[in-house]
Amino acid sequence: MLRAQMLRAQMFRAQMFRALLLQVTPQAALRLLSAALLAMAVLACATAPETGRQQFMMIDPAQEARMGLQAFDQLKQNKPYVTSGKDAELVRRVGRRIARVAPVEHAKWEFVLFKDDSPNAFALPGGKVGVNTGILEITQDEAGLATVIGHEVAHVVARHGAERASQTMGLQILGALADVALAQNAPGARQGVMQAYGLGAQVGVLLPYSRVHELEADELGMLYMARAGYDPKAAIAFWQRFQAYNRKQGGGKPPEFLSTHPLDDRRIAQLRALLPRAAAEYARAARG
Repeated sequence: MLRAQMLRAQMFRAQMFRALLLQVTPQAALRLLSAALLAMAVLACATAPETGRQQFMMIDPAQEARMGLQAFDQLKQNKPYVTSGKDAELVRRVGRRIARVAPVEHAKWEFVLFKDDSPNAFALPGGKVGVNTGILEITQDEAGLATVIGHEVAHVVARHGAERASQTMGLQILGALADVALAQNAPGARQGVMQAYGLGAQVGVLLPYSRVHELEADELGMLYMARAGYDPKAAIAFWQRFQAYNRKQGGGKPPEFLSTHPLDDRRIAQLRALLPRAAAEYARAARG
């Protein structure tokens, strides 16, 4: 829902931008393309917490949080959720513990258990996290649930939604500039270049960054759960159970380079490599 709102706004801006570009010459569009590349590289640079990864960010944090809060309120109006009982209280308790070690600007943390049999969870900017009842049979215990909620909180902390929207916005601007710059080419050649650009943007930029986001959320989530007092070894056990669940459902995943999510084996291998650092955080939390 939030992503749809962002994409509609991006499409409108891209359409307006392209209408303006049609009034300039292809030579001027090429100069604008070079300037846009330089400006994006300089002005839209941010740094992901903990990992230090450089991010492309064009969305204001306060605006991002407002959109997340609005989308979550709408979701709760349209989707049934659990307000009481041990499972709902468990989700809230684990969420509060994780949130205390993962401060986010403009966050109004809320952790909701939705009545949905699919084994899934999600996060929206502003500190809104949803957990489906269907994933509880895989989390099994509080530490397993901390793995899932830590992962989702990490998406909020690292502003992955805003980064993905910024990438899409930037690619739309560059695509419009390239289209105008190619205006004097033969229609067939121009169309072929633009189709290749669209495919390259999706496979070469957006999908890899989705996998980067997932692996980064795994890493940050493991650290957050450890700092909150949950044994980080539980994260590896959870993903092993999730891998077994996927195999039981028939597997059938596309090749990793065409998927938004990394393969389970890769996630588990990364968590094993990170375990010594997370274990040190867990020991520090235990000492108080």
